Amino acid sequence: MGENAISVSGFDCFSIKLRSLMTTGNLKNLKIDTGRSETLVVCFGEMLIDFVPTVGGVSLAEAPAFKKAPGGAPANVAVGVSRLGGSSAFVGKVGDDEFGRMLADILRLNNVDNSGMRFDHKARTALAFVTLRGDGEREFLFFRHPSADMRLLESELDKNLIQKAKIFHYGSIGLIEEPCRSTQLAAMKIAKASGSLLSYDPNLRLPLWPSEEAARKEIMSIWNLADVIKISEEEITFLTGGDDPYDDEVVLRKLFHPNLKLLVVSEGPNGCRYYTQEFKGRVGGVKVKAVDTTGAGDAFVSGLLNSLASDLTLLTDEKKLREALLFANACGAITATERGAIPAMPTMDAVQDLLSSSRS
Repeated sequence: MGENAISVSGFDCFSIKLRSLMTTGNLKNLKIDTGRSETLVVCFGEMLIDFVPTVGGVSLAEAPAFKKAPGGAPANVAVGVSRLGGSSAFVGKVGDDEFGRMLADILRLNNVDNSGMRFDHKARTALAFVTLRGDGEREFLFFRHPSADMRLLESELDKNLIQKAKIFHYGSIGLIEEPCRSTQLAAMKIAKASGSLLSYDPNLRLPLWPSEEAARKEIMSIWNLADVIKISEEEITFLTGGDDPYDDEVVLRKLFHPNLKLLVVSEGPNGCRYYTQEFKGRVGGVKVKAVDTTGAGDAFVSGLLNSLASDLTLLTDEKKLREALLFANACGAITATERGAIPAMPTMDAVQDLLSSSRS
């Protein structure tokens, strides 16, 4: 490979299986019957290809090569839940192209029900080039003008799948443009009417929005519909117009709504804060050497939702909630020790091992 070539070997571990499946055409709409629909987590939104530099601490222009990896926060969460032994499904749209079919199969190989995926013949699968700075944090350059995920129609929703969700999880990227915006609102309505717990991670990506004002308005437009919300410190500052993200009064006054069951503020390596109707507190992080924070927040969410899907009493039992949040912190920590999101999502054994070693 030449010095400036783009490597597409980021998923070599799947290459043999993918080639076999491509020859048989068995890539689309593959339903995984896990037999655990009573704990099903359905994730709605985008799935795309991340191109990540093969070395850290460089700009896109300086990167000698890139590795491809599946990405998209909702899809990451779906894989994260499944990797932990839970039941998950993904609802979204990709292009009817090589990348879209690869993404569908990656979900299948990770035991995620992808029967809610749709394939667009007129738009491509979204791409994102992700730079890794020296501190492991990311910068993004997106290619989606438009991409298939933005074109999901309400008529394409798998309503039966959504109605089975114990938890329905989503972000804000789908709100940027029609028709996906209306489709997401319809999916949320179906889930709510079916008794699903609504989980919201805004996952702010300002470069995708037409303006900061538009982002703030749309993200907050569905705020009061969620039962569980996870946000970062940076998102608090953005959504409150510059207020102190560490001030509990700011969080409770401006972001905690009357119907909210749980608000979690992720603090990266420092852990997280939690707020409910009856109690609030903080759970410390699990220390690791971070290599790439891509997907760490999604791994945190998957750890929390996997615990919630098994036991909703976490929302009213502070001791159980703290244990679940420590577990979620460990999920995020493990993911930060490897490059890429989905490849780094931890298993239950890996999380338990980290927690055991951190206590000793």
